[in-house]
Amino acid sequence: MPAPHAPIHTARLTLRPFESGDLDDLFAYISRPDVVRYLYGNVKDRAEAQELLARWMAGSSMTQAGERLVLAVTPRDGRPVMGEVMLMWRSQEHQQAELGYVFHPDYHGQGFAREAAQAMLNLGFQEFSFHRIFARCDARNTASYTLMQRLGMRREAHFIHNELFKGEWSDELHYAILQTEWADKAR
Repeated sequence: MPAPHAPIHTARLTLRPFESGDLDDLFAYISRPDVVRYLYGNVKDRAEAQELLARWMAGSSMTQAGERLVLAVTPRDGRPVMGEVMLMWRSQEHQQAELGYVFHPDYHGQGFAREAAQAMLNLGFQEFSFHRIFARCDARNTASYTLMQRLGMRREAHFIHNELFKGEWSDELHYAILQTEWADKAR
């Protein structure tokens, strides 16, 4: 797999590897209960945010299945980190990856997540040549599955009470798009 061309620039954003100076911005959103409500894991204290930052900094490339590429999302001028986007290489044999995203609520509703996620789908299909990219979320996370729909992903599954999540049974939605569908959409 090729290394991504970082940073990635969109009309309004820069997607780049995390840097040591990003701790305050990362902590600003990963320490919020409303942000981690539908994420695996809980609110992070500053030390845990530092550990997460170190992991994201180490994950700035994908060379084999099981690895993830996590990029900080910033305005084109470089600060602050608004959130993150992730592509995880799920299967080499089946050429599949998973898309993920987390943004500070101050940047919700402005199209930033969509712009960043589109850039990651482009990266996954054009640079890494994945056949299929999927995303999943808790069925209560309306903003997340609405974004998946806006990206042109189709709902493939609705799992009812498929896991005990943070102490309660939850439903999970799966969305996906194929490389050919993404290419058709881009025309």
